[in-house]
This record gives sequence, structure tokens and C-alpha cells, in this order.
Amino acid sequence: MTNPSIRPRTTKDLPACIDALAIVHASDRYPVNWPDDPGRWLTPSNLVKAWVAVEGSGVVGQVGLSQLDAAKLEPPLARAIGTPAGPVGSITRLFVTPQGRGRGHATHLLEVARKEADNLGIPLVLDVSDDDHAAIALYERAGWQRAASARADWLNAAGEHALLHYYVSPETARKPTQTE
Repeated sequence: MTNPSIRPRTTKDLPACIDALAIVHASDRYPVNWPDDPGRWLTPSNLVKAWVAVEGSGVVGQVGLSQLDAAKLEPPLARAIGTPAGPVGSITRLFVTPQGRGRGHATHLLEVARKEADNLGIPLVLDVSDDDHAAIALYERAGWQRAASARADWLNAAGEHALLHYYVSPETARKPTQTE
């Protein structure tokens, strides 16, 4: 595994991120439905910060850290993080192009976002579609723990409401809950 170049995403990186996302969408169908405005999709309103993985001069991946409200989480996930309200970090828009895979980019992107959430002092969660076996394997190898599952309000490639699995970061899973 090489040490990838990970840096904060800038507005100048957005076109390259959209191009990389188009490659991922064509190969993996992520996102399932191509967004009308991919730049906006990559920059949700609750985004705290985003990073890119770079090889040479090209963007081969990215991850975002969004902020959620614990009170709006699935109840089993809120119990798992041990806080009924307040800010929660969420991994969002993590992807690596096929040509960038196998070199640790996804792991390093995930780690950078995890460290930022730790610096902010907020628990960290993520959700992943049941169809995304490679991502689930990545998260579980990295020590993330599944806390809950629920049906999404959007449809997967089979035209069914997607089954989402909610995970908590290793650090969040180790913290005692308020009920303990």
C-alpha cells in the first residue's frame, strides 16, 4: 500500500471530483442515480469539510465529513453513539476510482475524516447500502461496528427501497453510552 496524497478539497477540485465520480458511477453504479447537479451532490449543505486523494495531478477519490443532529438519527444508532442530541459527524461521498483502488486511498480518506471528527469532539457514523459489499468490507476491516439497519426512502438498482446499514467509528463504539 502506497502512502497516498490526501489534502483538503478546494473549489478548484470540484470538476475533477465530478469526473472521478462519473467513472465510479459507470463502473459501480455509485451513486445509484446520477444526480442532476453532481457538484451540489458532492457538496451537501451540512458538509463540514472534504478531502481528495490525488495521484500525480489527478483526483482519484474523495470523502466528506458532514454534520448531523443526533436527535434525527435512527433510534438504535442514536443509542449506539450514546447521545440523544447534539452534533454528530457523518462520513459522506466516499469513493475511489477503479484505477486508484488497491493503494489504500479509501482507508486513508476515511482516516483523515475520522481524525477531523475526533478533533471536533463529535461521534462519527456512516451509512452504507447493503448492495455495496466492498465498502462494507472496508469499514469492517477498519473496525467500524454496525449499529442499526433500516430501509431508505430512495430506490436501489433493483427498484426497491435500499437497505442501509448504519455504522459507528471504532472510537465512537468504545465510548460508554449515557445509559451505562
